[in-house]
Amino acid sequence: MRGIRILQGLVLVCVLMVPVLVIVFLKSFGTNHYDIPILYEDGVENPFQECDVVEDGQHYIPEFRFTTQNNQQIGRSEMEGKITIVDFFFTSCPSICPVMSTEMERVDDAFRDEDDVQIYSISIDPEYDTPEVLAEYAQRHNANPDKWHFLTGDKSNIYELARCGFILPTLDGYGDPEEFIHSDKFVLVDELGRIRGYYSGTNRDEVDRLILEAKILIYGKK
Repeated sequence: MRGIRILQGLVLVCVLMVPVLVIVFLKSFGTNHYDIPILYEDGVENPFQECDVVEDGQHYIPEFRFTTQNNQQIGRSEMEGKITIVDFFFTSCPSICPVMSTEMERVDDAFRDEDDVQIYSISIDPEYDTPEVLAEYAQRHNANPDKWHFLTGDKSNIYELARCGFILPTLDGYGDPEEFIHSDKFVLVDELGRIRGYYSGTNRDEVDRLILEAKILIYGKK
């Protein structure tokens, strides 16, 4: 039994070391060969002209400002110079949100001591998700209050940001948790406000890839 526990411990250490070894490899050879694309370099398709976006140049996350679970104002300006991981959710979600938030806990833990990374979880049901409700939800998911920010605000601004800023499908459920439609994607945004990737927040392997690619972006900043 003791031998099995030692073997399990060694396997766990090897798994945890993989991202570190990748970064050390990249640093040792001086060139980052791990390609993390910059999305929407040629603009965003906007066939119905519903979004005020650049259609022939680099797309950046637009200005916004919402209220956190701690009743603080935070938004686009606080993303400057940091790697930000963003998702859209709501606390009464009966389906994918609990899984997404549990996976985001792993992201929060992975970067707990990294000041250059933060998380924005933005509610698409702001009428119900007050700062008080978000604070209770954050506590339930062991969120680091200095890193993982749960945001609420004006509904129309949130939906416009989701659709036109982060380019994610989002439909209002008008108070019915079964009728809200939103993406399961976690969005990786670099220090300049450019989208670098989408990852399924319900897929552990995809979230592992997000963690690795965020670490590589951090290395690129330093």
